[in-house]
Amino acid sequence: MVRRKKDAHALAYDVIIIALGIVIAVVLSKYGIIDFLISLFKDYYIIASFITGIFFTSVFTIAPSSVAFASIAENFPLPEVAIWGGLGAMCGDLILFFFIKDRFYDDLISTIKPKTMKHILRSLHFGFLKWLSPLIGAFIIASPLPDELGVALLGMSKIRIAVLIPLSFTMNILGIYILISFATFL
Repeated sequence: MVRRKKDAHALAYDVIIIALGIVIAVVLSKYGIIDFLISLFKDYYIIASFITGIFFTSVFTIAPSSVAFASIAENFPLPEVAIWGGLGAMCGDLILFFFIKDRFYDDLISTIKPKTMKHILRSLHFGFLKWLSPLIGAFIIASPLPDELGVALLGMSKIRIAVLIPLSFTMNILGIYILISFATFL
């Protein structure tokens, strides 16, 4: 019972942080602060894209980084912004991979009954779920959703780092390109 109460507080805290991130993104965009920061890097859009990509991976920073990508793409070539942003996002995913895979696994074990957890882990390592969980993880990375869940799924499926790096890079480029294309279309 105590553990569930702690989990509920942690979830409420995360929701507040996400909402705060969205509010900050709107304020930064509305008052031109993101445009000002991007203008500081006007000759260094590669660095700006890379740094923005690092922040594109987390649930807490995805809203401001999405606005920053849209702002960068207004003045610079879309494919280059997506590639350098994808490289930064891949680095962010690697950081998440090393920190989240073990933490997520431990949290999951502590909240789910041991018998149910054994069944889930067996399913992830055998049969069609062995291939489905990495595929779902890759699609989450490519989507505008935060990468934590996708990276956690890839970590639970025991994906090798040699496979994660090109997968993350490719999926992040795709996701950033689609996001920027949509933003410039509007």
